[in-house]
Amino acid sequence: MSLNNNLTKVDRRDAKLAMAHIYVAFIALLLGGLAGLLQVFVRSGQFTLPAGIGYYQVLTVHGVLLGLILTTFFIFGFQIASVSRTSGTFSDGQRRLGWIGFWLMTIGTAAAAVMVLLNEASVLYTFYAPLKAHWIFYLGLTLVVVGSWVGGAGQILRYAQWRKENKGSGQRSPLLSFMVVVNNLMWFVATLGVAVSVLFQLLPWSLGFIERVDVALSRTLFWYFGHALVYFWLLPAYMVWYVIIPKVIGGKIFSDSLARLSFMLFLIFSVPVGIHHQLTEPGIDGTWKFIQVVLTFAVIVPSLMTAFSMFAMFELRGRELGGKGLFGWFKKLPWKDARFFVPFVGMLAFIPGGAGGIINASYQMNQLIHNTIWVTGHFHLTIATTAVLTYFGAAFWLIPYLTGRTLTKSLNNLGNFAAILWAVGMTIMSSAMHIAGLIGAPRRSDYSEYGGAQQAYDWIPYQIAQAVGGTILFIAIIIILYIVVKLAWFAPKGEEEFPVGEVHENGGTTPAILENFKVWLVILVALILFAYTIPIIDIISNSPPGSKGYKLW
Repeated sequence: MSLNNNLTKVDRRDAKLAMAHIYVAFIALLLGGLAGLLQVFVRSGQFTLPAGIGYYQVLTVHGVLLGLILTTFFIFGFQIASVSRTSGTFSDGQRRLGWIGFWLMTIGTAAAAVMVLLNEASVLYTFYAPLKAHWIFYLGLTLVVVGSWVGGAGQILRYAQWRKENKGSGQRSPLLSFMVVVNNLMWFVATLGVAVSVLFQLLPWSLGFIERVDVALSRTLFWYFGHALVYFWLLPAYMVWYVIIPKVIGGKIFSDSLARLSFMLFLIFSVPVGIHHQLTEPGIDGTWKFIQVVLTFAVIVPSLMTAFSMFAMFELRGRELGGKGLFGWFKKLPWKDARFFVPFVGMLAFIPGGAGGIINASYQMNQLIHNTIWVTGHFHLTIATTAVLTYFGAAFWLIPYLTGRTLTKSLNNLGNFAAILWAVGMTIMSSAMHIAGLIGAPRRSDYSEYGGAQQAYDWIPYQIAQAVGGTILFIAIIIILYIVVKLAWFAPKGEEEFPVGEVHENGGTTPAILENFKVWLVILVALILFAYTIPIIDIISNSPPGSKGYKLW
């Protein structure tokens, strides 16, 4: 049951498009990482930003560049290469869509960044109303979203072309391309929320066309997008785990149908869960909050399916290599290979990260940690470690594959060292955030002694620990950027592999319904209408006059 019968080498024109996205992603990593370092220094109470630079300005740079720009651009670079590799070379028209999307996203990023740097948009990563940014900031974010739609359309069209060309052949569509399409569909549906909020609320409001904005509605539309965004970050990491890692370690994909089912479950359960971020907010009936908490817990199922599939595949491969006893197979895995080791460290981080997510989404326990720095510690485990380390591990073979170079032994070892540094730094920083959050330390806040309150002094040791961990993380970022530069321009010429796994012989037959997107999209739309129609009608029907804009910086 091979998945390799349709593989092609990525065309150099497609490789150029993919690399353009990846370059922007790593520029965002440098600037966003530096902003994060400044943040933890300031929160330690031992450092003051130079005159003219505000803490919330730095916080916004960090959140937007790493949360939105690094992730979106890297994901699109990876997805473009993956579709070209498994479904065939893009047509000129499909590639043109990719370039149009790239330039719209890049121009939008630059516009938003300029406004933040001019201190006209220090509205944080969530850009919540009633904080009011310059209209160019909102326009820039709109261009990023629209650009992603255009670029994603090119990827979906190439997959659709493959299916048309192979209609009636009885073949499954390439698993990696299938996963890319699922992720893009989820992104299109999720970004409709933030697009509606920005285009019809925040942009007219910032331009002065309307005086007031409905804060509850804008936040609900943001979180309709905001939680699905987490899975948009995670699913490319899952693509690497399901399809790439088996080939890297010499094993096979445990089950094609399990992989496809888990992605379809993420598609239908990832969007109608955003209200669990608003459990403490007024204006939404408690019944609907509870319903979305239940739907949130449903997302745990495909995550557990993924964990089972990964470790089953690891054990099968380890025993093939001669591993004996209960855990003897574990020792046989290729721990010195950065393409495996770096994503594996990310996998491990998802265990405590996922457990913390269950606490965040729980109706009662959320009351303890809501809007504390515990939440920040949580997503630094799940996204800034699980997803981002997997991206880095993928970059160590993807970049040299696309540039015609090779991952040398020294760069491989340096990549493993960077992952260990990252794990150490994140353990220190995230643990300190979790503990400080449990004793009340707020998130999204500048350093303050709160008028000499004892509780604020109790947070300081943990804030200093965050600065220590953040410093180690920034050193890891510098090492990773050094590796990326070497792989892009200076490593020896060579033929790096784009590893794509085959399905295990006992993987079973994939049911046709798992490739019937119409069925799953109907279920998704039905769940969204069920979860959001009445809450949004209630918000609009009972809304107060709305809020004028505030600029507190």
